[in-house]
Amino acid sequence: MVEGSMTQGAGQGPAVRTDTERDFRLPVAEPASHTVPPGAAAAGAGGLAGLGANAPVYGEYPAYYDAGPAPVPAQHGYGHEAPYGAAGVLGEPGRPMGHVSEDSDPEGYTPTQRDLPVIGRGALGGPGDTVQIQYVPQEAPGEGPGPLYVVGDVHGYIDELVAELQFQGLIDADRNWSAGNARLWFLGDFTDRGPDGIGVIDLVMRLSAEAAAAGGYCKALMGNHELLLIGAKRFGDTPVVSGAGTATFQAAWLLNGGQRTDMDRLQDVHLQWMSRLDAAVLVEDHLLLHSDTTAYLDYGDSVEDVNDTIHELLNRNDADITWDLFRKFTKRFAFRDEETGPQAVRELIGTYGGSRVVHGHSPIPYLLGEVGTEDGDGAHGPEAVVGPHVYAEGLAIAMDGGVTMAGKLLVVQLPLND
Repeated sequence: MVEGSMTQGAGQGPAVRTDTERDFRLPVAEPASHTVPPGAAAAGAGGLAGLGANAPVYGEYPAYYDAGPAPVPAQHGYGHEAPYGAAGVLGEPGRPMGHVSEDSDPEGYTPTQRDLPVIGRGALGGPGDTVQIQYVPQEAPGEGPGPLYVVGDVHGYIDELVAELQFQGLIDADRNWSAGNARLWFLGDFTDRGPDGIGVIDLVMRLSAEAAAAGGYCKALMGNHELLLIGAKRFGDTPVVSGAGTATFQAAWLLNGGQRTDMDRLQDVHLQWMSRLDAAVLVEDHLLLHSDTTAYLDYGDSVEDVNDTIHELLNRNDADITWDLFRKFTKRFAFRDEETGPQAVRELIGTYGGSRVVHGHSPIPYLLGEVGTEDGDGAHGPEAVVGPHVYAEGLAIAMDGGVTMAGKLLVVQLPLND
């Protein structure tokens, strides 16, 4: 959808692997119709039966699972995602971890393992045809809309967010909007892992009002962690259907960095704001999404259809339907493979418009292949992220700088001068 018509309430190919790389498992799901009947069971794989409220809280990043043997990548083509993950996840008895035969794949993906593995400092794989770039700020035109900015995943790191917004001149020393008619888009994932997710949401909600009063705007997209937090609050320990048993939103939220202080401070106004966020928007030839996945295609043939469908599904207040939304938008890396990635992006922009996809969700160090052992000592760790990452033959721009792994919270101006 074009930004003027927006209602704002406030595939995958195998990646290049090394014998030391550890990755979370990618989804193995057939696209589901976006006309989900009320009460329909969301298919999923993996479960958290028995964890419930006893699941650990992961307040610092990285704090993830101990990896077993290196996963063996399944060979697959675009549109069929292969699983990678921890030992015992999606594997078959007697098979190497990570090996799942096509005839034994469960119907869907249940993100009940911690979402990303420990990241090291070694550069174990090259970025392929992708490039790390610097951006060049553009001057705002004298008339018409102001400059366009996008913000990557924040994950509760409010101090880092404030510092970057101030650096870009978008807020002042008192954290008030100071950018006039500038336009600011957040790409989702405001909470979890970092110390103050509710503080981040409160800041974005306030800036939305202040920017509108100044002739600009501050808007946000829905990320998978918004869906996770909504589900944890609404449904708690209610079991949801999973291909390997049962799971709960509460356990999945805790495993993926849920902060009890955020839950304690979560109010109805926050839930209403999150549930009304759109999933996609088309702004000046940029298709803005949270997740680097083609799962959006399951929900409609236009940006308006996708947003309307997701809102309607959330409004059903059904645990299984909300879980299915969550697991779909936890998928990632659809654009990373050299051969199939550009094709996946073209399918999205061919359906929804634009010439580039701008997304968060997958940290740039993972897209660059800079994932290694915990004691890696390479020079290309997440601290090396200095700007957005353009890849998939220049069709995709990644905005998650890896703030949760001592990387960088990115606030940049579009279009990029690359």
